[in-house]
Amino acid sequence: MNTLKIKETPINYNVVKNKISESGLKNVGLATIRELVRLVNEIEEETGDKFIRMEMGVPGIMPPEVGTLAEIEALKKGVASKYPMIDGIPPLKDEIVKFVKNFLNIDVNRNSCIPTVGSMQGGFAAFLMISKLDKTKDTTLFIDPGFPVQKQQISVLDLKHEAFDVYNYRGEALREKLESYLSKGNISSILYSNPNNPSWICFTDTELQIIGELANKYNVIVIEDLAYFAMDFRKNYSIPGEPPYQPTVAKYTNKWLLLISSSKSFSYAGQRIGMLVISDKLYNEEYETLENKFGNPKFGYNIIYKILYSLSSGTSHSPQYGLYAMLKAVNEGKYNFVDDIKIYGERAKIMKKLFVENGFNIVYDKDEDELIADGFYFTVSYPGLTGNELIEHLIYYGISAISLNITGSDRHEGIRACVSQTSKDQFSDLEYRLKKFNEHHQQK
Repeated sequence: MNTLKIKETPINYNVVKNKISESGLKNVGLATIRELVRLVNEIEEETGDKFIRMEMGVPGIMPPEVGTLAEIEALKKGVASKYPMIDGIPPLKDEIVKFVKNFLNIDVNRNSCIPTVGSMQGGFAAFLMISKLDKTKDTTLFIDPGFPVQKQQISVLDLKHEAFDVYNYRGEALREKLESYLSKGNISSILYSNPNNPSWICFTDTELQIIGELANKYNVIVIEDLAYFAMDFRKNYSIPGEPPYQPTVAKYTNKWLLLISSSKSFSYAGQRIGMLVISDKLYNEEYETLENKFGNPKFGYNIIYKILYSLSSGTSHSPQYGLYAMLKAVNEGKYNFVDDIKIYGERAKIMKKLFVENGFNIVYDKDEDELIADGFYFTVSYPGLTGNELIEHLIYYGISAISLNITGSDRHEGIRACVSQTSKDQFSDLEYRLKKFNEHHQQK
């Protein structure tokens, strides 16, 4: 950017430069999501200018009234004064069983359905539990790109991990790549998200079958992160008990844990409640190492009464009633949760078009041979800039996102954009800022 054009940036150039300097960030593109949130908040406060906020995946719509009313009623009845059962209130567990059957077409016992303090706690508990099963299997394999905080959890627990970017290994090519890791014998678990954060790729049934078959072959547990449940809007997964169902590896293997979030699909992020669903086979599996350490050999017993008990003594009481009410309404066909969240796909379609029209390229663009869905996230790049550079440059134009560099992606030229906080009335601002950015950056 030449000096004259720098002065013309939509957000005051000097303020942005000073705030970046004051932040202490050596590389803005490598900042964590929360560090970027703080930086942008400070720039907004100083300038009075509103950013196009795409750095953090938070819900952009109101939660279902059926949930908030049920939680309020529970609080009025005094549940706040009582400890919840660690494994969850019985009516919620029963509705999770029905939800899993209605929308995944998978049968599970109520014991295997456990509310957690968001999917984040479910994942943390899973990592911690699996690390205690077999000393020779001490490594988690991440199918990337992925949610950066899950690797942070692994780091906090001082556990080992390996990872690869799946972009060049879609379809049948995934088999050989996965087997190259699993055949070494040290992999205890595989984790991926579907739909994927940050790329919004969605694994096909072919790919899920490959993952399941190889998990069976090498006795590996699969952790499937369904944070964006039923949010591949190319298909209608919203009718209880009727196909198509949300795709899942649970059809192809019998040792799995599902992390089902209420944050995005139900816009209930602030209440920090998710669902940990464990296959009945894994729940009842017995391990000598657990017997020696905890006095009980069963996986399910120990993840509840040793791991989750140690972490939080159960999940907050009143949100369990809110989630119960929402699931009950969904299971009975009285509330279509997908209808409420389709707005994310509508926003993504418009926003992607604006980026592409102004010189940007979609990074993760296909699921095998099919164009990627419009959903909660999308990924873009700009010619001549790395993802890290692009993040810093965009801040001067009032646009915030995160670099793919921190997600395990090999596509270091890309960034992840979240659509949830960008309302319709901001589209004209976004278009103006992208046009100005392209004007200043396009290569002659």
